[in-house]
Amino acid sequence: MPNSQDMTTALDPGLLDALQHQLAVFARRAEQTRLAGTGQLRNSMDRAAYLLLNRLDQEGPMGVKALAAGMGIDSSTVTRQVAPLVDTGLVKRTSHPEDGRAVVLQLSPRGLARLDEVRSSRRQLMAEITEGWTPDERESFCTLLTRFNTALSERQLGHAGHAPNEPAADHGPESAQTS
Repeated sequence: MPNSQDMTTALDPGLLDALQHQLAVFARRAEQTRLAGTGQLRNSMDRAAYLLLNRLDQEGPMGVKALAAGMGIDSSTVTRQVAPLVDTGLVKRTSHPEDGRAVVLQLSPRGLARLDEVRSSRRQLMAEITEGWTPDERESFCTLLTRFNTALSERQLGHAGHAPNEPAADHGPESAQTS
């Protein structure tokens, strides 16, 4: 397998420069708008809260360690990010169904309703931004962005001592379009 230096010299440096520049511009624009949506819900949920609520919705109740592992972050970060979600009633702590001593985090009905509102708002924003795109272009962009995010996640996991073939921390079209 070629090393990183071999791959870099074999590829078009101008294209790699353009790609990294566009990625930097994207990151700045995403932070400026937070890709939070339209209308009254604009900028109403930060990225960390959205990703945590989305994962709990997709995968169901789970402990802090499982949530942290699935997101590719450490448990202390999840604990810190979940605290305000619990305080505002978007997430609830419940007993593990099989081990009553263990605690799991669960999306509350209020959290699900709020997540649905934010998703709808962000969906509208994505529709506006890609208004002139064909359905195939939207699909291709989502596929490539998902692939890019998966590669970044695998690289991060590989550098953290995890197996590089573990699943990406944030996967699926919803997270690729709105993270």
